[in-house]
Amino acid sequence: MSNSPLEIRHLQTLIALADTGNLAKAADRLFVTQSALSHQLKALEVHYSTALFERNTKPLRFTQAGTRLLALARKVVSLTADAEREVAQWVSGNSGELRVAVECHTCFDWLMPAMDAFRDHWPEVELDLISGFQTEPIALVEAGSADFAVIHDQPASRPGIVTEHLFSYETLAILSPKHPLARKPHLQPKDFKSEILISYPVDDAMLDVVRHFLAPAKIKPQRRNVELTAAILQLVASGRGIAALPEWSVKSYLDRGYVIGKSLGANGLECELHAAMPDSLAEKPYMRDFVAKVRGVSRRAGKTAASAK
Repeated sequence: MSNSPLEIRHLQTLIALADTGNLAKAADRLFVTQSALSHQLKALEVHYSTALFERNTKPLRFTQAGTRLLALARKVVSLTADAEREVAQWVSGNSGELRVAVECHTCFDWLMPAMDAFRDHWPEVELDLISGFQTEPIALVEAGSADFAVIHDQPASRPGIVTEHLFSYETLAILSPKHPLARKPHLQPKDFKSEILISYPVDDAMLDVVRHFLAPAKIKPQRRNVELTAAILQLVASGRGIAALPEWSVKSYLDRGYVIGKSLGANGLECELHAAMPDSLAEKPYMRDFVAKVRGVSRRAGKTAASAK
């Protein structure tokens, strides 16, 4: 093994790889090419004379050595971020404004804990949630009415706007335990053909299950729109239809068997959330910390959901 020191960028690479699950998304998060990231990982493996993750696995799995380094990375990067935040506050002050807009009904399950954690570290930043569900939150950022927008999927490039991948999650089909489809190991688009899809009152294009699962198969089930998650689940449990929701948003109902979750397709339906912010704010210390808080809360929620399976 060479004497080259382990650098912060190496630790950030390991975290990005663990959070996103593949090289391409990790490279996007770190603003490097996939080739550069591959070379960096290879250099780490040469340095330690061992593989750090298993090739050709989905999602990517770390080896024992990789898992140990990942644990170190999370601890060191967290401590470093704390120190950098404190220095930034001492040097340039800790005031500012951060107005958050979202386009997903279920985002509040992880957004509220992230905002609470942020307030503890940045009490002088005016953190505000723009009221109501926003159909085009990125337009609010462009207009100067919001500073941070949470959006589905990678948006097209827009002048003056910086976008970042926040995290990935699985959308599950949600059914009554007594539903005939509950016996299937997973659902296919054709299973929705004669069902009622119970969902939030948004356009088809804004529903992950429609955009990424049903529309490509040219399946368009009848829809029933409901405002609240609890109401959707009550209707599903009563056998009035089926739903498709992020796993984190229904975990407590799944745990007690009120409803059951099924993967959409044999490999599941992986969806993404991204952030959009003005380029003038993207590198502000409090903005970087807010992004980190969002990713941290989502990662812990994901672990909790996975342990419940």
